[in-house]
Amino acid sequence: MKREQFNPKLWRMTAPDAPPSPPDHETRLQAHDHTALRLWLRLLTCTSLIEASVRQILRDDFDSTLPRFDLLAQLDRHPQGLRMSELSQRLMVTGGNITALADQLEAEGLLRREPVSDDRRAIRLTLSPAGQKRFAEMAAGHERWVVSLFEGLSLDEQRQLLVLLARLKPGLVEGKRRAAEMRSTKGRARSTSTSRSAA
Repeated sequence: MKREQFNPKLWRMTAPDAPPSPPDHETRLQAHDHTALRLWLRLLTCTSLIEASVRQILRDDFDSTLPRFDLLAQLDRHPQGLRMSELSQRLMVTGGNITALADQLEAEGLLRREPVSDDRRAIRLTLSPAGQKRFAEMAAGHERWVVSLFEGLSLDEQRQLLVLLARLKPGLVEGKRRAAEMRSTKGRARSTSTSRSAA
């Protein structure tokens, strides 16, 4: 890959003189680093800052956590309810994590467990009326806060950024798929090599 030439003017634009700020993912950057690396670390930094702010507002205003909010959000989008296994897949966490969250939320009266008619081993979770009311309050506060975090960009700029990230996403998905294939190929190669050595 052709190495990007260092552009002092661009560096000054992206890192202007300013009072020292707390260390973050961009702190490790150097002036000669490739634009793609700088972009990655800036996206990571912005994501971390947004997530930290959301976690703080949920904790301060609703005495809740982001995992609890995410689980309630999934159930709000699916009024018919979701199985524990479906929630685990959608939230990309273990079944044990879902069980622990469900136990807490059920104890607070925010969700209900219901049997699945065609699978006696499965449990479906649904929001209770209290859970629906509570999530509506949390969602409204969450939306207001996230909107405020992006006030540094105009609406047109936000839309432009959304379009650019939409163009970036498919390539990232494909890169993840290729990496998984490479790991699988290397794993099979190591297994074959080990078998031959044992023989």
